[in-house]
Amino acid sequence: MNNINQLLVQAQVANDAADWSSLIQYLQKLILKQDPTHPEIVKHREQMLELALSILELGDFQQRWEITKIFIQLGNIAIPRLIEILEDEDADEEVRWYAARILGEFKHPDTIAPLVQLLKSSHSQELKAMAATALGEMDTRAIAALSELLSDDHTRLLAVRSLSYIRRTEVIAPLLSVVQDPQAAVRAAAIAALSSFHDQRVPPLLIEALDDFATPVRLAAVQGLGFRSDLCETLDLVTQLQSRLDDLNEDVACAAAIALARMGGDNAAKFLFEGLISPNKSIKLQLETIRSLSWLGTHSSLEYLQQALNQITSETLWQEIVTVLGRVQQPELTPIATEILLKMLQSKHPATEIANIKSAIALSLGQLGQIQAIDPLILLLADPNKSVRLHAIAALKNLAPDAAYQQLQQLAQDTTLTLDLQQGIAIALTEW
Repeated sequence: MNNINQLLVQAQVANDAADWSSLIQYLQKLILKQDPTHPEIVKHREQMLELALSILELGDFQQRWEITKIFIQLGNIAIPRLIEILEDEDADEEVRWYAARILGEFKHPDTIAPLVQLLKSSHSQELKAMAATALGEMDTRAIAALSELLSDDHTRLLAVRSLSYIRRTEVIAPLLSVVQDPQAAVRAAAIAALSSFHDQRVPPLLIEALDDFATPVRLAAVQGLGFRSDLCETLDLVTQLQSRLDDLNEDVACAAAIALARMGGDNAAKFLFEGLISPNKSIKLQLETIRSLSWLGTHSSLEYLQQALNQITSETLWQEIVTVLGRVQQPELTPIATEILLKMLQSKHPATEIANIKSAIALSLGQLGQIQAIDPLILLLADPNKSVRLHAIAALKNLAPDAAYQQLQQLAQDTTLTLDLQQGIAIALTEW
């Protein structure tokens, strides 16, 4: 008891001196490290609340952040005072923002009405967004109040966003009521929220939204369908998503490439390849398509990447293909990826004239771990470019350090090798 009283005295002194950092520490010791049912704690809870409110009103952003847990531990006694701050239009906006944030963490029915009122009446987008977030954290308690806000043009979007935070099937019906809303932002938010529910009413809406005139709606639909590979065959999602690869909006097209990769299968690979080599595609979309082909992780997807190497002329795309081939991890596919890279070197593909790409080939060969890459990597030690030589050394160390070192030692004795290769081997042995 003496310890609690002493901490209270020290806390009050810190408050009187406006020493908020010390006051936070004393309150933490009083509230977070003591038994909350201790008679002395219960007796002085009002005093501790006043001290916490001092920090909320006068502290800086970080101090207000730290005091949040104190209010929660004080219990429902703090709710009326926080509501007063929330409703005080003359109070500092940041303080009201924190009050809304803390009230949301209480998840108490009494906090719903004032948060809804703030959502309806505030002119501050930051305050309205926090009120929406706080309401969303209240689970089913707030669904009825939020559903009422859907009828108001000014609050509909924030209400949808709040409902999207509530992961309960009860929100499906109110969200379905606004999927055809005149506001594109409302439609997009509703589609995005609904797409996470495995409800039979949702997939047809996502398919329909793929052709919405508003970009955010199409984007939400593509992203939502990308997580429904379980419906791939039933709804022919590969064909549905393929059409969005030609979307006028780059972000939608990129999302379609990612979604197709999640669907899997040879048809998805075929559509991605056709999109990759078709004219007038942006570099961003082509890069995303290359990554999507690698994520598919099939024989056909790797074969398409090999074909693309011979049909495109962009150095950026060449390098991306080489890089993603090095990330292949499936045991049955690493030999294929290795063979593609080795053929690039053996056939003197135009990309191998570029030092950065040749270095990337070395790096990828080292990552793939196939022993047949040792000899080609050793030959790269004769390359005139220092970066290529260093990448070849690093790849050999990563690939098979003991076998590669032994082979290098043997080759170091071979005087029939070219001077460049002899020098490269000597440097490699020194680097080892």
